[in-house]
Amino acid sequence: MSKTQLVLGVKEHLLAGHPITQLECIVLFGVPSLTKVISDMRKEGYKIESKRVPFVAALRRINECATLTPPPNLPVKEVALTEYYWLGL
Repeated sequence: MSKTQLVLGVKEHLLAGHPITQLECIVLFGVPSLTKVISDMRKEGYKIESKRVPFVAALRRINECATLTPPPNLPVKEVALTEYYWLGL
């Protein structure tokens, strides 16, 4: 699968109304730079917002379709990730 197709998958995910974090972008789509995808989408006119969410929220979403087990000593309720979501054009 080409890099363009992987990035398209991330964009489609957002445009379908699903939030995404950097961790989900890497694990679920194989795209290493969510920042680039978000930046490009904003330049194209998409309204993308962000907020901080607990690591455990992203982990829960990932584990709906994959298996990701954090190290036992990682404080998953205390670590926060930036989540991006689409507001429309």
